[in-house]
Amino acid sequence: MSEVCVRVAVRVRPLLPREVLHHHRVCVRVVPGSAQLMLGSDRLFSFDHAFGPAASQDDVYESCVQHLVKAAVDGYNATVFCYGQTGSGKTYTLGGRNPEGGLIDRIARDLFVLVEDKTKSDDAEKVTVHVSYMELYKDELRDLLELPTIHKELFIREDERGNTGDERPWINIFLVSFYIIKWIG
Repeated sequence: MSEVCVRVAVRVRPLLPREVLHHHRVCVRVVPGSAQLMLGSDRLFSFDHAFGPAASQDDVYESCVQHLVKAAVDGYNATVFCYGQTGSGKTYTLGGRNPEGGLIDRIARDLFVLVEDKTKSDDAEKVTVHVSYMELYKDELRDLLELPTIHKELFIREDERGNTGDERPWINIFLVSFYIIKWIG
């Protein structure tokens, strides 16, 4: 895996139908052929990846996430963190719409294909995969994979090194986190 631990991508969503109806205008755009975002007519911001409104879910997945899935199978922890205000497209990017699907669909598909291939080649009998899907909203942390009838209060804490999470070290404030816990052969 490369030396860069954190990569930042930006995705600009198209105007929503109601925004077009109210004559809203696009105020940000991706500079063609670059990983830069232009705000207004003169402010540039650089990222590792920049996707315009026409970018597909596959474009985002293949550029930003697919290598993380492969790294998780090789023993690295991987996290996809989506950040933005309400209505900015986080849920669409992660969950998508049927039949296109989102990043979570692609992560699950590739993760289990790679795990199956690895168990066949390494003669492993059992693999444990941990996946969390967390939402942090108004200082409330929720595990979106828990059943709605189960109320488990999660806390965000900071240790002496500035790390956050609850009592379990794998719980963090990121939305989708996945890793292989153990290979048993």
